[in-house]
Amino acid sequence: MLFSRSVVPVDAYVFDVLLRDLVGHDKQPSAFMVYAFLYGRAARTRWRPVAASLRELAAETALSKSAIQSALINLRRRELIRTTHAHPTATPLHSVLRPWRARWRARETRISKLECTPSSLYLPQSRRK
Repeated sequence: MLFSRSVVPVDAYVFDVLLRDLVGHDKQPSAFMVYAFLYGRAARTRWRPVAASLRELAAETALSKSAIQSALINLRRRELIRTTHAHPTATPLHSVLRPWRARWRARETRISKLECTPSSLYLPQSRRK
């Protein structure tokens, strides 16, 4: 299914870090393509798991089924997706994970706690350390 008129916001981390890691370090551009495809599908469905078989992923990304299999193994190993099956022959559900978001939230929380120290509430801006 082609979504030519919808826009999917993509985290900068995907292009700045993940692209380099999957394509450059792991030498597996197919993993990036599969992740980008699943990311787009998940974003359009409000981050619900994406139901897609190997055959469907191969058809949508123009990759071979063996390339899709190795890409999914790599993405699971890196904890970028989680795959579940209702039973062994069911179409798998791929949940797209974004582990960098939890790190960003934790960092923002630490920074906001540092900015709200008692001394910062009472000292003028020029005297804060």
